[in-house]
Amino acid sequence: MRLDGLARRTGLSWLAAGLLAESGRWVLWFPVLIGVGIGFYFALDHEPPVWAGAGALILAVMASVLVQVRRPDWALAAWILLLAVPLGFTVAQLRTSLVTAPMLREDIGPVGVRGRVVQIDRLEKGMRLFLTDVTVPGLAAADTPRILRISMRNTETMPVIGERVRLFATIGPASDAVEPWAFDFRRHLYFLGVGGTGFALGRVRRLEGPVEEGVLLEQWRHVIADRVAARLPDQATAGMVTALLNGQPTAIPEPDMEAMRQSGLQHLLSISGLHIALVAGLVFFLLRGGMALWPALALRHPIKKYAAVAALVASIFYMLMVGSPVPTQRSVLMTGVMLLAVLVDRNPFSLRVVAVAALVVMLIQPETIIGPSFQMSFAAVIALVAAFEVATPWMAARRKEGGQGWFGQSLTYVGSLSLTSLVAGLVTIPFGLHHFQQMSNYGLLANMIAVPVTSFWVMPWGLLVYLLMPLGLEGWAITAMGWGAEAILWTAHWVADMPGAALHLPLLPAAGLVIFTLSCLWLCLWQGRIRLLGLAGMLAGLMFLPLTPRPDLRINGDGKVVGVRLADGSLVVSTRRSGRFDSDEWAQRDGLPVEPQIWPKKGSKDGRLTCATPDACLYRLNGRTVAIALSPASVDILCQPGIDALVTRHPLNECAAPIVIGPQTLADKGAHALYLDGDIRVDAVRAGAAARPWN
Repeated sequence: MRLDGLARRTGLSWLAAGLLAESGRWVLWFPVLIGVGIGFYFALDHEPPVWAGAGALILAVMASVLVQVRRPDWALAAWILLLAVPLGFTVAQLRTSLVTAPMLREDIGPVGVRGRVVQIDRLEKGMRLFLTDVTVPGLAAADTPRILRISMRNTETMPVIGERVRLFATIGPASDAVEPWAFDFRRHLYFLGVGGTGFALGRVRRLEGPVEEGVLLEQWRHVIADRVAARLPDQATAGMVTALLNGQPTAIPEPDMEAMRQSGLQHLLSISGLHIALVAGLVFFLLRGGMALWPALALRHPIKKYAAVAALVASIFYMLMVGSPVPTQRSVLMTGVMLLAVLVDRNPFSLRVVAVAALVVMLIQPETIIGPSFQMSFAAVIALVAAFEVATPWMAARRKEGGQGWFGQSLTYVGSLSLTSLVAGLVTIPFGLHHFQQMSNYGLLANMIAVPVTSFWVMPWGLLVYLLMPLGLEGWAITAMGWGAEAILWTAHWVADMPGAALHLPLLPAAGLVIFTLSCLWLCLWQGRIRLLGLAGMLAGLMFLPLTPRPDLRINGDGKVVGVRLADGSLVVSTRRSGRFDSDEWAQRDGLPVEPQIWPKKGSKDGRLTCATPDACLYRLNGRTVAIALSPASVDILCQPGIDALVTRHPLNECAAPIVIGPQTLADKGAHALYLDGDIRVDAVRAGAAARPWN
């Protein structure tokens, strides 16, 4: 006992000494803990009281002041630990309140919808309109969404950005999450101000009237798409070039998108860190190099700072041209902070710079922290900067040696690119498993080919396209840019067609991802030996991957599709005519590489599923029985003593089953997942009707 106590005290002393030695880096944990507070807010199943965040923040301030009075040496740590979490919670709660706008509660139509076009997304088949100043017959102004998103197949009439249109459409609330803890598309649109989605029937009718001012950039984005489509006949190539010039990858055919995903090149279509860094870097080095050729200017003026300002302006212009999506805003902000560091003669490649950028993003748009773009981009940047810190002494020694020659410099470039891809790829794997359940096995190979093509060919030509387009001379530059896009697509298909190109794995749950993330931050943010504790935590987080149970039975939000897991781990569903997207997502979250099949009319061979009729089935597992009634007539047939749960979307009378998931339950709580391990555990997307503002 004494030895154990001594060991504990020794371990704690070692940890405390290590933390005190790292006091200069404590401030790096402030944005991390703010993120914890934001994550806690979004993890709640009910909207907290309006005073919850502010009240907790006030108590934290009081506690921090008390600690500062009694223990001044711990003042900084107290302010960071006590204030950051409630501040993050408060910011998320405030942001949710500020973006509140009407959202459709039920399907409407077909009905005539009028509105002003503010954005057009080209699709593989058709287009998608974003309408504002919307009017819907029979819908009060107070209940009318601020923005409607309507998809349409008929493109005979292409509206002009800024003009009013009329179309006949079916509209309704956005899709809910396909199962508990899955991506909530309704929440995503809520923070974008989109209060409903729909599908147009027939053509769009352009109404007479002036085109609204203030949409010049959106009009230019539309012009870019038209000119690229006119110059490049291949839809995939044109779609990729358009995506890099105006930020809209929606026109790329699905087979090509799937090849990009399986080869690990999909990040090239999301205008984020790589693209902004290339734009800023190209402008910075070209201008600085050009000014350096003029000795009078170079010797009398800070040309490095002039180039930094120009690079920042170019980055902001590029962000505006691609529509200012959240990943691009975040990347421009981070690039801006780095260029600001150049202006004040500070090291731009610092974790403090990354911390400032992350802090600003979370304070302005806290909802982005729960999305894959924020998580994967910041994880990659933090890991790369941390690796850069470790490698700096070695790199400095290499520079002192000098005399590498062109061959040595080429090897250094290839090695740097390989190390960058390896570090960024490894650290983002858990995030990919949580959000997409897929891992590219040959991503390093694909990126070794595609990233240099993007860096040295595609993006320079893209900048030239911007410069020449106002003069109408951009055609040949678009063609040259298209050659690079074709090379990237060829690489994507070549790698995706390799045996075992993509590995499909089950979902890494949120708990495992949180543990991995905090442990990875522990490894990257500290510098001493205590950082090595993060390796154990990262492994512990990944252990959730094989240990987390998968749902045995699922019901989608409207109850039209039921899926059950068989003994061999496969997923079978009641129908593929409805809810195809939901059942495909279930299979993906289970790590299944194939689409789910419709279950046999009489049940499964393993005996888990038995059906008296195609609409009346029983699912048995671990001594529990769930009745699945797929038609009104089968409800009374299955509602008999001996069943533990009844699942149906049809109205039902009283039923003696201990658990009943009927139409009202589905309307209030959305999609359900059932786990039959001893007792039946039931999880739902929502805790109840309107549990959160976006519901």
